[in-house]
Amino acid sequence: MPEKNVKPPSTYLTQVKALSDRIVKAQQPIRILDAIKWDESIKQAFFNKNCKMLPEVTPDYYKNRPLGFDPEEKKLEFYRIERDLVRTLGQLNPLSVIMRRICREYQDVVDMLQARGTATFSNISQELYGCSQDVFHVGDPPIAMLGSMMEDTLLQLLKLDFLNEEPKTIPAKEAVVLLNEKIQALFPGDGLRAMISDGILADAAAGTDYVKLRADAYFNMRDLRVLEVHEVWVHLGTTLNGLAQPYCSFLGKGPPSAAVTQEGLAVLMEILTLSSTPNRLMKLIDRVRAITLAEEGANFLEIFRFFLDKGLDREESYTLTSRVFRGSSPDGLPFTKDLTYIKGFVLTYNFIRLAVSKGKPDRIPLLFCGKTMLEDMKVLAELVEEGTVVPPRFLPPQFKDLMGLSAWMSFSRFMSSMNFKQLEQDYANVL
Repeated sequence: MPEKNVKPPSTYLTQVKALSDRIVKAQQPIRILDAIKWDESIKQAFFNKNCKMLPEVTPDYYKNRPLGFDPEEKKLEFYRIERDLVRTLGQLNPLSVIMRRICREYQDVVDMLQARGTATFSNISQELYGCSQDVFHVGDPPIAMLGSMMEDTLLQLLKLDFLNEEPKTIPAKEAVVLLNEKIQALFPGDGLRAMISDGILADAAAGTDYVKLRADAYFNMRDLRVLEVHEVWVHLGTTLNGLAQPYCSFLGKGPPSAAVTQEGLAVLMEILTLSSTPNRLMKLIDRVRAITLAEEGANFLEIFRFFLDKGLDREESYTLTSRVFRGSSPDGLPFTKDLTYIKGFVLTYNFIRLAVSKGKPDRIPLLFCGKTMLEDMKVLAELVEEGTVVPPRFLPPQFKDLMGLSAWMSFSRFMSSMNFKQLEQDYANVL
């Protein structure tokens, strides 16, 4: 029986729910990373040739890897949803604007996957995830320059013995058990879990209701803490909150460009919880540097040697290099998703800093309502106020009590305005 005093949804909300559900259903067969990954035979052939020949990946290679859906039919499906959004909700309705943008983005995704192995693939990738030469704001340095600036500081820190990380001695099977204990403590009864996987490039990756750990990966306790705050608190947490939305179910399945906010928020959580390390940040910066080099014309062999020169072994150098060129060709332009970590961190940090300075810290937890995007936050706040979107069910401790975060961010604008070179001179006799 329905609960007393609970009003049935209006016709408008019923329509929103139906259209949102159609978007969620339409995107289900689209698996970007599965469609662009290289199989094990490519790696073995590369190693068999002593890592001196480009991997044999061409447009024909991708043609033999079916997408699992008809591209033209899928684009037409999203086009029809887009048209129905205008016919049902109107052109200027905020939710209509957001959902139509998502439909167009998924059409771009399908175009990108159809163009695997060509320059068009990378061009669309840059539209979705960004380019190393993108600036954050007018007059700011591009993402590539930020990577170079951070690299200088991190290299100094990595030389210090007392900042060396502990050995990675925890195999994936043990790590899964430990991580599942954390997940059950945070989300009891929600069916979320950690599991072993053989099919991922990274040491770990989050899905809808799971975190995958690569079967042959090893971890230390700090790694597991990073996985907890990055993959569980942010990626699983925002998924859980998105799936709990009564009408805007699309918030449970963000489009590819939502990765900028998602990964940025996840890296921010690593920083706020003091879980990250100089080595971890260097890995993120190295990915930016590798994409920058590829956009400047470096091929697979040159990026592979870049990682070797960083002291990585052949296996890890191959893995990181293939992340750059997956979906593309070994002498083509890169897949730019790995820019989202640093790009998203800067954009999300600035959003939080400005929310505090403008007296709107209550906007900050809305980042966790689902797979949100920064450009939608003002509309999202209005939707929460009117009850169309519900506040996040799960929030990390730092976002439940905003007093500490607000106090810290209150100093941020003043501190960032100080002349760092002058500080170096003034503190020369102190440090």
